[in-house]
Amino acid sequence: MKWNLRMVAAQRDLWRPTELLEAFKTVGFTPSLSKVAAMWSGTPVTVRLDDLDKICAVLNCTVGDLLQAEPLEAATGETEALPKAVGAEGSGEGPVRPTPRRQGSRRSLPPN
Repeated sequence: MKWNLRMVAAQRDLWRPTELLEAFKTVGFTPSLSKVAAMWSGTPVTVRLDDLDKICAVLNCTVGDLLQAEPLEAATGETEALPKAVGAEGSGEGPVRPTPRRQGSRRSLPPN
């Protein structure tokens, strides 16, 4: 997900975290300045839904304006070649066949 808080705020003529904090106070949302600055400067790991609702109310936007889905790298069609296990032979097609044990005693001898 791409976090677009700065872009949406700039479209509403809010250019600094302090200006955004003042706008938040108009709807009763009073986070600390450090929390607003963290949301401003980077992508938050989590956002509470009621906080997200208040942010959207202040900025007069939708959740889709703030969060944009980005494709995963794995979904772009690039496939990574998986490493083969040590001792793996062949192309990896077909069933895996066990290798027989060496001839001789099946039990190990006890230590002396």
